[in-house]
Amino acid sequence: MNPTHRSHQRRSRRRWQTVLVAVTGLLVATAALILIPTPAYAADSIEAVVNNIRNWLVGILVAVATLFLTVGGLRMLAANGDPGEVEKGKLALKSAALGYGLALLAPLFVTIVGGWVK
Repeated sequence: MNPTHRSHQRRSRRRWQTVLVAVTGLLVATAALILIPTPAYAADSIEAVVNNIRNWLVGILVAVATLFLTVGGLRMLAANGDPGEVEKGKLALKSAALGYGLALLAPLFVTIVGGWVK
């Protein structure tokens, strides 16, 4: 295989990776926008306060996890074979996964704390 063909394959692969990261980022950002709670200016009960806290917590966690997912993907794309940068990208992706996991568990945590308050 000649060097020009390898270079073309590398550029093509990078383009597809960039498109994949961009589309994933857009999908996750759209999901985050859907999860962003509407502002509540007055709460009628402690349950309403707990629900508002849960909604804000999930929204913030999803937004931060999306940021880490984007940064991790871009770091891995830009690593260009540098093992240190690849590890930093992997760490950011692991942090994003942790953030999404916490966002999924946030309602449970808020419900438990809400049970203590009652």
